[in-house]
This record gives sequence, structure tokens and C-alpha cells, in this order.
Amino acid sequence: MKVKRTATAVWEGSGKEGSGRLSAPGGVLDETPYSAAMRFESQPGTNPEELIAAAHAGCFSMALSFGLSAAGHPPERLTTGADLSLVKGDAGWTIETIHLSVEGRVPGIDAATFQEHAEKAKAGCPVSRALAGVDIQLEAKLVGAG
Repeated sequence: MKVKRTATAVWEGSGKEGSGRLSAPGGVLDETPYSAAMRFESQPGTNPEELIAAAHAGCFSMALSFGLSAAGHPPERLTTGADLSLVKGDAGWTIETIHLSVEGRVPGIDAATFQEHAEKAKAGCPVSRALAGVDIQLEAKLVGAG
């Protein structure tokens, strides 16, 4: 089985003063603006690194849910944050680390088992594997059920 996903970026102008628009068939990105100011100066809008962080949090949460469910422990709720660090070095800008932080409400499971499933999801989610050159850190916390 093979699944393809697509997106389009249109950029106009120089790197610093220019701007672009991102689109994808799913509809969430529909001429969504992005620029250097949005990327490096915290101007309102999106940027590639924010989209990678969101993709990683979403992929990890889904992988964790699948893993827990397969083990007989479907989660009530998983909340994942992804903090991405972009660092400028001699070779240019690099995504250095992504810190995943997940809180899970999962009935009938202990913290050690939750941590084990979270580690497997971190290693196995497709976005984690695509980011193999990035230091991916994980903090997993089990919170009271129901």
C-alpha cells in the first residue's frame, strides 16, 4: 500500500522581503501566507517549522493511540505538544531538537506501561522516522482516568 500527499508553495520576491503561500488539497492550507518575518521574527502567520511541529505532534499522538488500543488500552485523551528548536550554525539553519510532551488519560494502565508505549510511538511514527537526523526528546505523563 502506498499513500501520497501533496502540497504546493508559491514564493514571490527575495528571501527577506518576499512572501509565499502554502496550499494542500485537504483544505487546511489554502493560500496560507508565510514569510521570513513569520519564520524568524514571530510575526503572525505560519512557517515550515511550525508545520513540522504540528505534523509531528499529530503523527505521534495517532501512533500512540494505535499502539495503546492494540494492547487493549484505548486512550480517552492524548494531548501532545511539540517544541521545535531551530538553530543557526556555520552550515545555516538546522532543526536541532524536537521535544515531544504528551499527557495521556488511559484507563487501566500504569505510568511505566504508558511510557513504554510512548517510546514505541516516538520511534515508530512516520514523522519521527523522517526526522531521523533530529534529536527527538520525549516526556510522557499519565494523568488520572475519567
